[in-house]
Amino acid sequence: MPPIKQLLFESMRSGTIAAIAMMPFGFAFRAFGLRVGHYGPKFAALFVNDPGPAFQFAQHIVLGWLSAAPLVLLLCFRRIALSPVAAGSVYGVVYYVAVNSLALPLYFGDELPWQKGIATVIPSLVIHVVFGACVGYFSRHLSPKARNV
Repeated sequence: MPPIKQLLFESMRSGTIAAIAMMPFGFAFRAFGLRVGHYGPKFAALFVNDPGPAFQFAQHIVLGWLSAAPLVLLLCFRRIALSPVAAGSVYGVVYYVAVNSLALPLYFGDELPWQKGIATVIPSLVIHVVFGACVGYFSRHLSPKARNV
């Protein structure tokens, strides 16, 4: 069982990589006029007035750390039939549904993405799958199978 420091380090390492890896997809979707990153500024505004790009980027990275932690723990402590990348992809779907398509819209009083149509759902869903797959890939060495447990 990895020590807590290793789990924290891995959540920060893989969370940072995944948070950065999802950004080009977001930029591409935005270039096509699709909605991405909708809740970043809204969430940041809970902490500071008029959050600028630097604050939003820092928030994005910290949220990457926090969002990676449950998957890192799952990969570390549970023997699962899926590969770490596949498990991360499933995690990305579950995270999108729970957080970005339900919790955040309900908290901010917005329509659910599903009510707005598939063009609102797909960009954020894809980005969260990319995030989860990246965390799974970069944390794969922690899985019981990789550790021969």
